[in-house]
Amino acid sequence: MAMVAAHFGAGTTESADRVPRELAAIGRAATWLSSPALSATSLRGKVVLVDFWTYTCINWLRTLPYVRAWARKYGPSLTVIGVHTPEFQFESDIANVRRAVQQLDVPFPVVIDNDYAIWRAFSNQYWPALYLVDARGRLREHHFGEGEYERSELGIQRLLSEAGATGVQGGLVTVEGGGLEAAADWNNVKSLETYVGYERSQNFGSREAAALDRQHRYTGPARLGLNQWALVGEWTIGPRATVLHQAPGRVEYRFHARDVHMVMGPSRAGSVVRFRLTIDGQAPGVAHGLDVDAAGNGIVAEQRLYQLIRQPKPIGDRTVAIEFIDAGVEAFSFTFG
Repeated sequence: MAMVAAHFGAGTTESADRVPRELAAIGRAATWLSSPALSATSLRGKVVLVDFWTYTCINWLRTLPYVRAWARKYGPSLTVIGVHTPEFQFESDIANVRRAVQQLDVPFPVVIDNDYAIWRAFSNQYWPALYLVDARGRLREHHFGEGEYERSELGIQRLLSEAGATGVQGGLVTVEGGGLEAAADWNNVKSLETYVGYERSQNFGSREAAALDRQHRYTGPARLGLNQWALVGEWTIGPRATVLHQAPGRVEYRFHARDVHMVMGPSRAGSVVRFRLTIDGQAPGVAHGLDVDAAGNGIVAEQRLYQLIRQPKPIGDRTVAIEFIDAGVEAFSFTFG
């Protein structure tokens, strides 16, 4: 996932007498949500904003209020398409994506890209990523990651003007994201996305070495260094996720950020896993996130991103511990904001 703005600039200038490979890939997609299927032919003559996303990505969630606002402001003059390309296997479950579209108020058409065909056609490497296609079908501008929203919107206005769109409102949208969509406190983010599956894991701090793909009992260290994490209890560390076999079990992380999130879910559909969270050994109180109460209690009932902590200032180095009261949780990654 892209953490910050990566690039914004001119795209390809493919000949307007044929359908570019990017729109052709979108037109071949079989599964659409919130819209009938859009074909490459039906997109010709339209200004198109393509938004690559996956529903557990905190970086995309923080861009969503802007893309949502643009879709509503520019209405029929701008076609916004959300390309949902999954990072984790459970994000390829269309029922999960459909639920996320409803819960997150995604107001534009969403195309399912489980086989990464559209991703490859765009040579994309990031969540989130924005691509602007002009009315002649040419890929003109792109932006990777968060930020530079004013520049992106000015690009939309420029292509709409070139296309002769009428009734387009001037000015720029004013957005104040709340909850998961609130902008990160970048000045205080000193912890980066951390995966807990061994394919991309780092900074593992349990006393025992990681035992890959087999059940093992772990104990926590006397002290975690900043951005180290540890397991306590009977866990299996797999390539993409880590699963708790016996309750209780705990995950600890030494972090520095306003917000702490975790991508996780029950390992069996329909089950519920209870947990209790502490910060430096105490209930979170006013520092609790959306998915935790002030006493630190929460439940894991679906596969998604959970906001565990949103703390007031001052921000310092702290240790979060998530004690799972029930077995069967599947943990994927930590993210911060």
